[in-house]
Amino acid sequence: MKLADEFELDLVEISPNAEPPVCKIMDYKKFVYEQKKREKVLKAKSTQVTIKEIRFGPQTDEHDYEFKRKNAEKFLKEGSKLKAFVFFKGRSIIYKDQGQILLLRLATDLEEFGKVEAMPVLEGKRMIMFIAPKKKK
Repeated sequence: MKLADEFELDLVEISPNAEPPVCKIMDYKKFVYEQKKREKVLKAKSTQVTIKEIRFGPQTDEHDYEFKRKNAEKFLKEGSKLKAFVFFKGRSIIYKDQGQILLLRLATDLEEFGKVEAMPVLEGKRMIMFIAPKKKK
């Protein structure tokens, strides 16, 4: 404590549970400032993951499928995750095999832009599949 007073610095307890407790003489305000600065840099480097959705019907026409596939391709190129789902209205739930075939076809068409994170799963009246973008080299 005398040394800390001599140098006009703070005595900071690093490890209170150690025997004897470990302390360090430092400028505490400067230490806190640098720690916040490091956290800010780490936060800036982290990326926000956005999820884009594409909705199909069980009997989606060829032209509509191609249009939505191009949009999905664009989303994956921007680096967004893709949530593709087939929505079954009313009694169209009997075509769940067509919905699964449609989603698997989309997965194979987008194979070069992204990889399937979750295979098609039926949740209520929706069959959902997630595709994550491939890392850029």
